[in-house]
Amino acid sequence: MGTMHWLGALLTLGLIAVIGVRAGRKVTSARDFAIGGGKSTAAMVAGAVIGTLVGGSSTVATSQLAFEYGFSAIWFSLGGGIGCLFLALFFARPMRKNGYLTLQQMIQSEYGPRAGFLSSVLGAIGIFLNIVAQLLSAMALLSAVVACPPFVTALLSAGLMICYVFFGGMRGAGTIGLIKTVMLYICAIICVGLVFRESGGLYALYEALPAGQYFNLFARGLGTDGGAALSLVLGVLSTQTYAQSVLSAKSDRTAVQGALASAVLIPPIGLGGVLIGMYMKTAFPSMDAAQTFPEFILLYFPGFWAGVFLAVLLVAIIGCGAGLTLGISSIVTNNLYARIVPDSTDRQRLWADRVAIIAALLLAVLFTIGDLQSVILQWSFMSMGLRGAVIFLPLCGALFLPGRIKARYAELSIVAGPLCVLLGEVVCRVPFDPLFIGMAVNLCIMLAGWAEGKRGLRT
Repeated sequence: MGTMHWLGALLTLGLIAVIGVRAGRKVTSARDFAIGGGKSTAAMVAGAVIGTLVGGSSTVATSQLAFEYGFSAIWFSLGGGIGCLFLALFFARPMRKNGYLTLQQMIQSEYGPRAGFLSSVLGAIGIFLNIVAQLLSAMALLSAVVACPPFVTALLSAGLMICYVFFGGMRGAGTIGLIKTVMLYICAIICVGLVFRESGGLYALYEALPAGQYFNLFARGLGTDGGAALSLVLGVLSTQTYAQSVLSAKSDRTAVQGALASAVLIPPIGLGGVLIGMYMKTAFPSMDAAQTFPEFILLYFPGFWAGVFLAVLLVAIIGCGAGLTLGISSIVTNNLYARIVPDSTDRQRLWADRVAIIAALLLAVLFTIGDLQSVILQWSFMSMGLRGAVIFLPLCGALFLPGRIKARYAELSIVAGPLCVLLGEVVCRVPFDPLFIGMAVNLCIMLAGWAEGKRGLRT
């Protein structure tokens, strides 16, 4: 990178850092940190959702997968958009009406402390895997522009994620997420235009690449790509960070509007990543797939603007990882720390949030060692699937069927669902996404609990 690259990047990062610090000055309590005091506008809700959902998985990782499989890589963004649509239409109002800060608290209020504890631990593990994916994306981006050992780039990425939310929490995530969304859209639109200019258009890409592999939404198989879509839909509805975004809204209407805006705005960003990956396959077929997005920007943007948009891309990745870490900190503080120190002060809970953020990111750094060649998006799909297998159906029972399902069935579902997903992935190695197995087992258990509860009501 030349002087103009660095100038554009540093100016952009400096601007965003100032905004984050200013947002942090308004945080005076744990509630402000977690949900911004419940005063977010629809734009800030959308900014928080997009800022934490659109990160490395929708940009660097989507481009990486599209380099090999084309349009089937769009499922992270498309599935995320569908998940946000369901969040707006069916879940935002019931979540807000429930009155609790975390999804695990909602489950605990219905099924008891054991279910709350199990869902807290397993749900946090699911979120943690996606933090690893964001670190891998940030490392891929940084390694394209600076010559540093992988461990150093991992620590640098984690440090930036800590700065993103350490002071401002959800208030900072929403404000920065809104700005980042606008800049990402500008970047995506310009990138699509450049791809079409350099390649000769979509038809030229169609002619240059095997259509059955690159222009097929299910190129990896219906079971694999369909499972990826399901993972995203369930993952969005089962992730603390996105729930926090709608809970931070100043009204139910605002929460719904913010989630709907997210549903519309997320998929097009992923499309830009897909087209970049496909074009780079035609132009540089032997390059490292993880480098396609940053290398495209370095090759085809003027120096200053390349620096600006590389910084935007880095902030997108950092913001996503930081927002997910904020979700873990809320779970740890409200569901685990509160059990250990039930009479803790508001200031103590605020610092527990911040310590949990640092601890989660440092642990994630250890998981990235020696794993740079992994398919980044696979970490994200696995993370979303595990979250859905742990949280989704027990949460639905708590929100829509209160008092109808016995607690022991919810507890069994919380454990059996992710266990079946892991067995299918690691032991049995089924030829389709094992999330289907986990959700089928979950559904059978919860239906059995509902049937028993129904019989109890009759007697």
